[in-house]
Amino acid sequence: MMANCTARHERTIARRKRELLGGLTGTIVEIGPGAGANLPYYPRGVRWIGIEPNPHMHPYLERAARVAGLDAELREGYAGHLDFADGSVDTIVSTLVFCSVQNVAGSLTEIRRVLKPGGTFVFLEHVAAAEDSGTRLWQQRIAPFSAFFADGCHPDRETWKAIEAAGFSDVCIEHFRVPLPVIGPHIAGVATK
Repeated sequence: MMANCTARHERTIARRKRELLGGLTGTIVEIGPGAGANLPYYPRGVRWIGIEPNPHMHPYLERAARVAGLDAELREGYAGHLDFADGSVDTIVSTLVFCSVQNVAGSLTEIRRVLKPGGTFVFLEHVAAAEDSGTRLWQQRIAPFSAFFADGCHPDRETWKAIEAAGFSDVCIEHFRVPLPVIGPHIAGVATK
């Protein structure tokens, strides 16, 4: 379902993805790449390593990496435990991942650990709506169901607050909305170690 049902969302955020991912260089670790929706946006010549906990996504990722012509490596794992040396990665990417990460603060600490000095955490995430809004109320109501049926998704997470508090030297976050019910509020940005 995840591999085949995200076309509308992908069309809506394609420009932002091109801006965020199109100029990256070096070694890129993408956490939770799903079926590989980001792979066409990366420039050729980067070394891409995908950390995907769901083994059912691996065949989709392998195919997408071949089509994109990337130097790709795929590993099973989680954002909270990245099997890389301290200060060894140029960029970590997450898109639509932190709604389902079990330990947000711990995962952000792990991301900072593996990034090189000056390395970047590039993110695009759906997040909680404004407090006391109708959308936030719906997000809170469906959270127990989406956590169970949508691979651990918590639509009411204030992910931007966790990123701002994670100890990065610089954080640039843009809040925006896509025309989707419940998961319309989004953030995109770059945090620098």
